[in-house]
Amino acid sequence: MRMAWVVAAFAALVVLLAVGLTLNPREVPSPLIGKPAPAFELPLLQSPEKTFSQQDMLGKPWVLNVWASWCQPCLIEHPVITALAKSGLAPVVGLNYKDARQDALPWLQRNGDPYLLSVFDANGRIGIDYGVYGVPETYVIDRHGVIRYKRIGPLTPEVSRDKVVPLLRELSRAG
Repeated sequence: MRMAWVVAAFAALVVLLAVGLTLNPREVPSPLIGKPAPAFELPLLQSPEKTFSQQDMLGKPWVLNVWASWCQPCLIEHPVITALAKSGLAPVVGLNYKDARQDALPWLQRNGDPYLLSVFDANGRIGIDYGVYGVPETYVIDRHGVIRYKRIGPLTPEVSRDKVVPLLRELSRAG
């Protein structure tokens, strides 16, 4: 009888692991979806004497993109973020994460700055509040300040086209 329990437990574990291996880690459900975006007030990357808060974006949908100059996938994602920003569907705000200002500013100069503005989260405290697993990550936030979508990893042209753009269009129409 004891052997049957061991075999059953092992089989259950194998099934659980098999199901887990089929999941896409970029689609990890965030407990923040449907909840207010965590509050923050951070200095601007370009003008540290000025600050920005998520409250400044109330009244319009917007995109928060977590990036860093040391992040290779951020460079791969950069053209997609740039295209999204140029589309005019929503303002794109950068959250420069655990970076050095003297590295981040030249990175934007070299690669182009698609952001309405970038805030500077040097110690990663705000990233923790947003549940950042690693950079890049992208959040779509509605006009009421509620997180509606989170993407872990680089935003691809397909994900932007199939998920982010339709959601931004829907949020722009919603009153």
